[in-house]
Amino acid sequence: MHTEAVEFIVVALYSYLIGGVTGAYYLVKLFLGKDIRQLESGNAGATNAGRVLGKKGFLLTIAVDAGKVWIALAITSFWTDGSEAALIVSFLFLIIGHLYPLQLGFRGGKGIVVYLAAALFINPYSILIMGGTMGVLYAILHRYTLAGFLSILTIPVTLTILENSLLYFVSFTVVFAFLAAVHHK
Repeated sequence: MHTEAVEFIVVALYSYLIGGVTGAYYLVKLFLGKDIRQLESGNAGATNAGRVLGKKGFLLTIAVDAGKVWIALAITSFWTDGSEAALIVSFLFLIIGHLYPLQLGFRGGKGIVVYLAAALFINPYSILIMGGTMGVLYAILHRYTLAGFLSILTIPVTLTILENSLLYFVSFTVVFAFLAAVHHK
Protein backbone atom coordinates (compact mmCIF):
# COMPACT_ATOMS: atom_id res chain seq x y z
CA MET A 1 0.00 0.00 0.00
CA HIS A 2 1.21 3.49 -0.83
CA THR A 3 2.94 5.25 2.10
CA GLU A 4 0.65 8.30 1.95
CA ALA A 5 -2.45 6.09 2.05
CA VAL A 6 -1.10 4.29 5.12
CA GLU A 7 -0.33 7.69 6.69
CA PHE A 8 -3.92 8.82 6.12
CA ILE A 9 -5.34 5.60 7.58
CA VAL A 10 -3.19 5.95 10.70
CA VAL A 11 -4.11 9.65 11.02
CA ALA A 12 -7.80 8.79 10.64
CA LEU A 13 -7.63 6.06 13.30
CA TYR A 14 -5.87 8.01 16.03
CA SER A 15 -7.87 11.15 15.24
CA TYR A 16 -11.13 9.22 15.62
CA LEU A 17 -9.99 7.69 18.91
CA ILE A 18 -8.74 11.00 20.31
CA GLY A 19 -11.92 12.72 19.07
CA GLY A 20 -13.94 10.20 21.07
CA VAL A 21 -12.58 11.58 24.35
CA THR A 22 -15.72 13.61 24.96
CA GLY A 23 -14.86 16.09 27.71
CA ALA A 24 -18.36 16.68 29.08
CA TYR A 25 -19.05 12.97 29.48
CA TYR A 26 -15.84 12.21 31.35
CA LEU A 27 -15.93 15.34 33.52
CA VAL A 28 -19.50 14.73 34.69
CA LYS A 29 -18.64 11.07 35.27
CA LEU A 30 -15.60 12.14 37.30
CA PHE A 31 -17.31 14.83 39.40
CA LEU A 32 -20.83 13.40 39.77
CA GLY A 33 -20.54 9.74 38.77
CA LYS A 34 -23.36 10.27 36.28
CA ASP A 35 -23.84 10.12 32.51
CA ILE A 36 -24.32 13.66 31.18
CA ARG A 37 -26.41 12.26 28.36
CA GLN A 38 -29.07 11.47 30.99
CA LEU A 39 -29.04 14.99 32.46
CA GLU A 40 -30.55 18.33 31.40
CA SER A 41 -30.53 18.54 27.55
CA GLY A 42 -28.92 15.10 27.20
CA ASN A 43 -26.08 16.50 25.11
CA ALA A 44 -22.46 15.58 25.85
CA GLY A 45 -21.19 19.07 25.13
CA ALA A 46 -19.83 22.15 26.88
CA THR A 47 -23.15 23.97 27.24
CA ASN A 48 -24.79 21.01 28.96
CA ALA A 49 -21.69 20.49 31.12
CA GLY A 50 -22.14 24.12 32.18
CA ARG A 51 -25.75 23.41 33.13
CA VAL A 52 -24.75 20.35 35.13
CA LEU A 53 -21.41 21.42 36.65
CA GLY A 54 -21.56 25.22 36.40
CA LYS A 55 -19.00 27.55 34.83
CA LYS A 56 -16.17 25.23 35.90
CA GLY A 57 -17.72 22.35 33.94
CA PHE A 58 -18.24 24.52 30.88
CA LEU A 59 -14.64 25.79 30.86
CA LEU A 60 -13.09 22.39 31.65
CA THR A 61 -15.09 20.78 28.84
CA ILE A 62 -13.85 23.40 26.38
CA ALA A 63 -10.29 22.83 27.61
CA VAL A 64 -10.52 19.03 27.22
CA ASP A 65 -12.21 19.18 23.82
CA ALA A 66 -9.92 21.89 22.43
CA GLY A 67 -6.88 20.18 23.93
CA LYS A 68 -7.62 16.86 22.25
CA VAL A 69 -7.95 18.64 18.90
CA TRP A 70 -4.66 20.49 19.30
CA ILE A 71 -2.87 17.30 20.39
CA ALA A 72 -4.16 15.30 17.42
CA LEU A 73 -3.49 18.08 14.91
CA ALA A 74 -0.01 18.71 16.37
CA ILE A 75 0.83 15.01 16.03
CA THR A 76 -0.51 15.04 12.48
CA SER A 77 1.36 18.20 11.57
CA PHE A 78 4.62 16.89 13.01
CA TRP A 79 4.31 13.41 11.53
CA THR A 80 3.29 14.58 8.03
CA ASP A 81 5.40 17.76 7.84
CA GLY A 82 2.29 19.93 7.97
CA SER A 83 0.47 18.19 5.13
CA GLU A 84 -2.75 20.11 4.48
CA ALA A 85 -4.53 16.95 3.31
CA ALA A 86 -3.44 15.04 6.43
CA LEU A 87 -4.62 17.90 8.69
CA ILE A 88 -8.01 17.81 6.97
CA VAL A 89 -8.24 14.02 7.42
CA SER A 90 -7.37 14.48 11.09
CA PHE A 91 -9.96 17.26 11.47
CA LEU A 92 -12.70 15.19 9.82
CA PHE A 93 -12.03 12.15 11.99
CA LEU A 94 -11.78 14.26 15.15
CA ILE A 95 -15.29 15.53 14.37
CA ILE A 96 -16.59 12.02 13.66
CA GLY A 97 -14.98 10.68 16.83
CA HIS A 98 -16.47 13.48 18.91
CA LEU A 99 -19.97 13.07 17.48
CA TYR A 100 -19.95 9.27 17.35
CA PRO A 101 -17.50 7.88 19.94
CA LEU A 102 -17.32 4.10 19.87
CA GLN A 103 -16.96 3.73 23.65
CA LEU A 104 -20.09 5.84 24.29
CA GLY A 105 -22.36 3.90 21.95
CA PHE A 106 -21.85 6.46 19.16
CA ARG A 107 -23.59 9.22 21.21
CA GLY A 108 -21.20 12.12 21.77
CA GLY A 109 -21.22 15.90 21.62
CA LYS A 110 -22.24 18.23 18.82
CA GLY A 111 -18.76 19.25 17.67
CA ILE A 112 -18.69 23.05 17.76
CA VAL A 113 -15.68 23.26 20.10
CA VAL A 114 -13.84 20.70 17.96
CA TYR A 115 -14.60 22.75 14.84
CA LEU A 116 -13.45 26.01 16.43
CA ALA A 117 -10.32 24.45 17.97
CA ALA A 118 -9.29 23.04 14.59
CA ALA A 119 -9.71 26.45 12.95
CA LEU A 120 -7.71 28.03 15.78
CA PHE A 121 -4.92 25.49 15.28
CA ILE A 122 -4.77 26.05 11.53
CA ASN A 123 -4.90 29.83 11.70
CA PRO A 124 -5.71 31.78 14.90
CA TYR A 125 -6.83 34.82 12.88
CA SER A 126 -9.83 32.82 11.65
CA ILE A 127 -11.15 32.77 15.22
CA LEU A 128 -10.39 36.47 15.79
CA ILE A 129 -12.37 37.37 12.66
CA MET A 130 -15.20 35.04 13.68
CA GLY A 131 -15.26 36.58 17.18
CA GLY A 132 -15.41 40.12 15.81
CA THR A 133 -18.16 39.12 13.40
CA MET A 134 -20.09 37.49 16.22
CA GLY A 135 -19.85 40.63 18.34
CA VAL A 136 -21.25 42.77 15.53
CA LEU A 137 -24.00 40.26 14.67
CA TYR A 138 -25.02 39.86 18.31
CA ALA A 139 -25.25 43.64 18.69
CA ILE A 140 -27.57 43.74 15.68
CA LEU A 141 -29.59 40.53 16.20
CA HIS A 142 -29.57 40.15 20.01
CA ARG A 143 -29.65 36.37 19.48
CA TYR A 144 -26.55 34.52 20.70
CA THR A 145 -27.05 31.20 18.88
CA LEU A 146 -27.95 32.78 15.54
CA ALA A 147 -25.07 35.26 15.76
CA GLY A 148 -22.73 32.39 16.63
CA PHE A 149 -23.77 30.16 13.75
CA LEU A 150 -23.66 33.00 11.23
CA SER A 151 -20.24 34.14 12.42
CA ILE A 152 -18.85 30.59 12.14
CA LEU A 153 -19.51 30.88 8.40
CA THR A 154 -16.57 33.29 8.24
CA ILE A 155 -14.14 30.48 9.15
CA PRO A 156 -14.08 28.60 5.81
CA VAL A 157 -13.73 31.89 3.94
CA THR A 158 -11.04 33.22 6.27
CA LEU A 159 -9.04 29.97 6.16
CA THR A 160 -9.26 29.95 2.37
CA ILE A 161 -7.89 33.47 2.13
CA LEU A 162 -5.28 33.25 4.89
CA GLU A 163 -4.03 29.77 4.00
CA ASN A 164 -4.59 30.10 0.24
CA SER A 165 -6.45 26.79 0.34
CA LEU A 166 -9.57 25.63 -1.43
CA LEU A 167 -9.33 22.34 0.52
CA TYR A 168 -9.86 24.16 3.81
CA PHE A 169 -12.85 25.98 2.34
CA VAL A 170 -14.49 22.76 1.16
CA SER A 171 -13.77 20.73 4.29
CA PHE A 172 -14.77 23.41 6.80
CA THR A 173 -17.91 24.28 4.81
CA VAL A 174 -19.02 20.65 4.55
CA VAL A 175 -18.34 20.01 8.24
CA PHE A 176 -20.19 23.20 9.21
CA ALA A 177 -23.23 22.12 7.17
CA PHE A 178 -23.10 18.73 8.87
CA LEU A 179 -22.81 20.29 12.34
CA ALA A 180 -25.69 22.66 11.60
CA ALA A 181 -27.82 19.64 10.66
CA VAL A 182 -26.78 17.85 13.86
CA HIS A 183 -27.71 20.92 15.93
CA HIS A 184 -31.03 21.30 14.13
CA LYS A 185 -32.09 17.80 15.19
